[in-house]
Amino acid sequence: MNAQFVKRYDSPASVARAVRHHYWLAANAAPMRQPRICGTAATSITFEHIAGRHARTGDLRAIAGLLGDAHGTAWDASLRHADLRAPHPVPGGCIGDYLTCRRAALRRRLEQGFLPGTAALRAALALLEETAAGTAAFYKDSNPRNFLITGSQTIFVIDTDDVTLAPFGYDLAKLIVTLQMTYGSVRPAAVTAALDAYNQRAARHGQHHATTLAQLDSFAALHQVFNAPYAGRHGYRTGPAS
Repeated sequence: MNAQFVKRYDSPASVARAVRHHYWLAANAAPMRQPRICGTAATSITFEHIAGRHARTGDLRAIAGLLGDAHGTAWDASLRHADLRAPHPVPGGCIGDYLTCRRAALRRRLEQGFLPGTAALRAALALLEETAAGTAAFYKDSNPRNFLITGSQTIFVIDTDDVTLAPFGYDLAKLIVTLQMTYGSVRPAAVTAALDAYNQRAARHGQHHATTLAQLDSFAALHQVFNAPYAGRHGYRTGPAS
């Protein structure tokens, strides 16, 4: 029998959501390779085991290219008529919109003390609204632990629990911010190279998918707020860079 990995969930609804996202990505974002689902139970999913390491800073450019290709492929296959401000229907349910969960998360950051006051909350909400424009891609929580890189340098993505709509470039910014939190500063030249790789691969699906450095910076500013509570936890050694 091939090696397997069992992931536990808190409810059958969480299992159903993760399975729905897994199969949607498999059907609509084919460049992303995922471990195969071997079986499900009420509160668990059994996946094939992939022997590999988690992403490192040196993998940024390769993963950025993969994300650009996957986001463009999903736009071609399913998202060309999606609205970032509305849930997107998929078989068995929907993929959440870009704004609803993030507005709630920003308000929680104020309550948790990670925003200094209501003026900072208003500014963060305004930035979120500004970024809810353009064509729709998806967000799949691209932190370093959600990638497995095999000995042959094949990249697998894991953890499909939190898939939502998001602008092109948003998930790349999440990867950059969380690489910094895990391993330390990422050189500006590496960020530029990653963005170039992302845009080159996304452009195969339309020139209108390009992300500017200014947009990437805006996304990163949001991720710095969202990820502030995780400093010193879940493998993050430091807080988000200011």
